[in-house]
Amino acid sequence: MLTFLGFAMVVTFMFLIMSKRLTPLIALTMIPILFAVLAWALGTQVSSLGHIHLNSLGPMMLDGLRTLAPTGVMLLFAILYFAVMIDTGLFDPAVRWILRLVKGDPLKVALGTVFLTLVVSLDGDGSTTYMICVAAMFPLYKRLGMNPLIMTALMLLSSGVMNLTPWGGPTARAASALHVDPADVFVPMIPAMLASIVWLFVLAYLYGRRERARLGILEIHESEGANVTVSQCEEARRPHLRWFNGALTLLLMVALVLGVLPMPVLFMIAFGIAMIVNYRNIDLQKQRIAAHAENVLAVVSLIFAAGIFTGILSGTGMVDAMSKSLLAVIPESLGPYMAVITALVSMPFTFFISNDAFYFGVLPVLAEAASHYGIAPVEIARASIVGQPVHLLSPLVPSTYLLVGLAKVEFGDHQRFTLKWAVVTCLAMMVTALLLGVFPLVSG
Repeated sequence: MLTFLGFAMVVTFMFLIMSKRLTPLIALTMIPILFAVLAWALGTQVSSLGHIHLNSLGPMMLDGLRTLAPTGVMLLFAILYFAVMIDTGLFDPAVRWILRLVKGDPLKVALGTVFLTLVVSLDGDGSTTYMICVAAMFPLYKRLGMNPLIMTALMLLSSGVMNLTPWGGPTARAASALHVDPADVFVPMIPAMLASIVWLFVLAYLYGRRERARLGILEIHESEGANVTVSQCEEARRPHLRWFNGALTLLLMVALVLGVLPMPVLFMIAFGIAMIVNYRNIDLQKQRIAAHAENVLAVVSLIFAAGIFTGILSGTGMVDAMSKSLLAVIPESLGPYMAVITALVSMPFTFFISNDAFYFGVLPVLAEAASHYGIAPVEIARASIVGQPVHLLSPLVPSTYLLVGLAKVEFGDHQRFTLKWAVVTCLAMMVTALLLGVFPLVSG
């Protein structure tokens, strides 16, 4: 009965959010509570697998919330930190340098598209990334006559790779669903991400060379792009503090990789320093926080709601029952390959269903099944984020509609042009991760 209730809960959750009958925030909170109460009402039928009492639901949910609290705090301050860095104009010189460097050469424009998107994607917000990057690069594509599908493909793939940062979303979701530290998921994946980035530059080079042969090189005046800025608020810009902000960001990245302090603490400290140094006026501090509150609330509230979902899924024993049924249908010979299977299925799963449905509904079952073959949850979490470049092509991703809208291309054309390269990018990441032992090809 627990197996049936568990799968029914996951299917109901996935159906309600995919059909847009409930928001993920409400579905993550209310659906597990509803099924936990149903499990209690059917207590005699599930008693052989363990009694479920109403007075035990509160502790289950609180356990889930306590487990995910550090992840929620990390996301809150990470999003605010990178938003403030964009506000101050930290990335403006990089954007202007790219625009001056590429001039009228389609090859350099393609390479610059990847570089710019990688830099701007550090804030973890796809919509912001596309607005900034398209505004900077699209005029060049139009003036040179380059295929705008090349731009949308390179931007989406670059954003998909950078989306693996803990504050980008998928890594935090995977870590939350499996109750592991986001840093333990992300840091070992950095070399695999770098390999994917190298591949993206190769892809940009190939398309850029083809466009250069087709269009030639156009002379563009040096002054064009000199005043471009990615900061959306003139009052918030701090060009005189750019070196300090750059050094602070670099120090933060080094501290994150070295694990000097827990990730939430590092972002809290860095954000506090950034606000004190850049915005000494308290009213301006409040203004900048309020400007990004909507984005922060949307992400962090989802993580805490996931605490309810994962707390009940684990506490009631549903995930154990579901994993046993999954093990029963997986051929014994494939069991040791669960990490690779997870990486491969993350591509179609996150394309056809949302990240929330996959990470909070499907992934815990895969991880529990993999644990029977000696594969650690953190390894399954790493494997599960491999499919993100494909995920961003899903019609369920709102920011992708923004990208194609800004670039004035058809969504279907964008999908057809980009899908094959998204799969190759995911495979490059997976192969690199396997070679480096980030997750195992075969357990044991």
